[in-house]
This record gives sequence, structure tokens and C-alpha cells, in this order.
Amino acid sequence: MTRGGRPKTRDEAERRCIATGETQPKAGLIRFVVGPGDVIVPDVAERLPGRGIWVSADPAALALAVKKNLFARGAKQKVTVPADLAEQVETLLARRVIELISLARKSGKAVAGFEKVKGWLADGHARVLFQASDGSERGKSKLWTPEGGRFFGCLTADELGLAFGRQHVIHGALAAGGLERRVVEEASKLRGLRGTYGEHIAGKDTKDV
Repeated sequence: MTRGGRPKTRDEAERRCIATGETQPKAGLIRFVVGPGDVIVPDVAERLPGRGIWVSADPAALALAVKKNLFARGAKQKVTVPADLAEQVETLLARRVIELISLARKSGKAVAGFEKVKGWLADGHARVLFQASDGSERGKSKLWTPEGGRFFGCLTADELGLAFGRQHVIHGALAAGGLERRVVEEASKLRGLRGTYGEHIAGKDTKDV
């Protein structure tokens, strides 16, 4: 099992968190590299060159890595850690989730709006339910997590709106396949940093898993 309780599969690449010391699948970790001027840079897309330094997608782990100067140990050299590193990570992760949902929408794998999302949930087409963290609790409670699927409440209405090309979006859903796995992985990291309102929603079987 992973740190977050998710079952591991044999083919998942694993890395060690410099803060917790635990080895776990990359899907639950955030990668950093040493950038120009020996500054620590978040690499949420895992594409930047250089030795990867990994930290669990958890605010406490990230804070500990900064406080104990663990990035220098991981990089095996002196480094500069930006004061706003946690904010940088959160901003980049949110942007990545938004971009991935937008790509899913363009390929017909995502919809927004209460009625469309409800229809996808009712006919079993939806695999992931997104609801804005700042949306009306009463409205959100009328929808439910897809059976065997996932729920996320880590994006605001404005952020979900960006993903769907609208000003504000409260309800969104993703179908199986396509970018679903990548969206879930990145949203899980963002949820780890931001937290979620999922457990206190009154709607049928709506919880963060």
C-alpha cells in the first residue's frame, strides 16, 4: 500500500521522499530539481533535466524538507530554497490539473454543468466527479461519486471554469480512458497540498477517496 492507502502495482516507478524517508510510487510525490543559480525548482510535469529530488505531496512533508534543509542533502550541494516554494508548487499543480481537464474536454472526455454531469453519473459514463471547493454545499450534495470512481473538491469554481472555457463551473465529470489517470494523479497531489471538503458533503456516497 502507498502512504495514502492506494494499492501499488508492480510496474509503478518508485522514489524516496527526502522528508519522510519513505519509498513510494512517483504518483504520490512531487519532483524538484536544481535550477539556474542553484535554486530549487518544482518540476510537476517531471520533464526538467537534472537529478530529481522527491517530496511527498503533503504540506507537512514539504515544510519539513524546507525547515531541515533537506533539499541540499538530496541535491548533494548547497542550494537556495525560495521562500514561496510551497505556493509555487500549489500554483503549478493547479495549472496542470486545469490544463489536463481542458484537454480531456476537447477530446469529449469531460463535461461541465449540473444536468450534464448528473446524466453522466446516472448512465455510468462518469468516472471522476469534480466539484468546486467554493460552490454551494446544497447543490453539490445532489450529486454523487461514480461507483468505483473518484471525487475531487480541490479546485475553485474559477479554476474549473478555466478548464471548461467558462467563467465559473461548480460541477464537472471525466469519463474513463484518455487522460483520466493523469488527471487523477495530479489532482490527488493538489488535494494533498490543499486538503478537501469531501468528507462533510451530505450527498449520496460523495467522499474523497
